[in-house]
Amino acid sequence: MKIIRIIAIVFLSALLINPALFAQEDQTGCKDHPLFNRMPGYYLGNCTKNDFDKFEFEDNKGKPVEVEGRYTELRYNSKDDASISSPIKIGRNYQNAITKIGGKILFQNLNSGGGAATMKVTRGKEEIWVKVRIGDSGRNYQVFIIEKAAMAQEVTANADAWKSDINTTGHAAVYGIYFDTDKSIIKTGSEAAIKEIATLLKKNPSLNIRLVGHTDSIGDIAHNMKLSEARAKAVTAALTSQHGIAAARVSAHGVGPLAPVLSNDSEEGRAKNRRVEIVKK
Repeated sequence: MKIIRIIAIVFLSALLINPALFAQEDQTGCKDHPLFNRMPGYYLGNCTKNDFDKFEFEDNKGKPVEVEGRYTELRYNSKDDASISSPIKIGRNYQNAITKIGGKILFQNLNSGGGAATMKVTRGKEEIWVKVRIGDSGRNYQVFIIEKAAMAQEVTANADAWKSDINTTGHAAVYGIYFDTDKSIIKTGSEAAIKEIATLLKKNPSLNIRLVGHTDSIGDIAHNMKLSEARAKAVTAALTSQHGIAAARVSAHGVGPLAPVLSNDSEEGRAKNRRVEIVKK
């Protein structure tokens, strides 16, 4: 009996020392998308964000349609001490939020057990697709968002155009090299842009360059400085290891968010600011 009392005292003491020990809080690094807040009584159990990816939605006839662009996935779980919202209530809240800003409900399949709803909103040139998927009678739900405007990064100049820019201004912006959010591993789909940089160097054997990584303004500046340099180093490594470019001809640098080409106040601006630039040595 004495041993049981000691164990109980130790357990209660741990709770008093660290009351957040069993708290249900947002996963570190996760936050709501700027387009929506969350349902009351839910926390973010997980999140995924990619600069460029694809996801399958439904159109207004319920047929699948793949959309590519900046990808966000948020998974919300209900807190143990909170009331659980019904799937229909969750779905209607997101649908109402979309329609209030001029968006449209494309498809819905909601019932007491769960279901999903697909929506779309257009803001100028920016097209945002949203899917809310609700499970376990409302105990959890996911929000999938593709910002199609991020596709602007896919447009790349050719080697001759870059050479002209370098001759005129001393540098050229390169789009179409993709990385996951907060990572420096080059994603599939970047090969064409990197190959074109190699073509530029092979066609101009006397040209030596600095590859300068740039980020948008989201996040800590010191971290973004390191991240931008790491991304430039990854591109440099690809040029030397996959395209036979001499290492002495290319050096990597990072300036983070310090040289934007557009305002960071819009997603279109942030997409343009995330880039690699070629600078003549």
